[in-house]
Amino acid sequence: MPQYLLSVWHDDEYEVDFSTPEAQRMVAQVGAFNTELQSAGAWVFGAGLQPASSATVVRSGTTVSMTDGPYAETKEQMGGFWVIEAADLDSALDWARRAATACEGPVELRPMQDG
Repeated sequence: MPQYLLSVWHDDEYEVDFSTPEAQRMVAQVGAFNTELQSAGAWVFGAGLQPASSATVVRSGTTVSMTDGPYAETKEQMGGFWVIEAADLDSALDWARRAATACEGPVELRPMQDG
């Protein structure tokens, strides 16, 4: 069955105080979405990510170099992701719609390469 990446995007200044009622509501929504994915047999893996400022970028060439901070200079950063299995693109798009609703923000859908 084809696999897809669903990635959640936030602006680069996004921070969550998980003690707030709003954050707890969103955590519950995402938890319910995760349960729905698992119950449907579509779940492969998923995780939230620390802010992009915590990233280390590793580059190769004649020498390997490492730098702190995000790779991309952009106003939006990936905040989390799911790897799912879906019968086809239409099914994957439906899961992406549900993810965007649960996260209350944009979700990018990308098919995985075969092989």
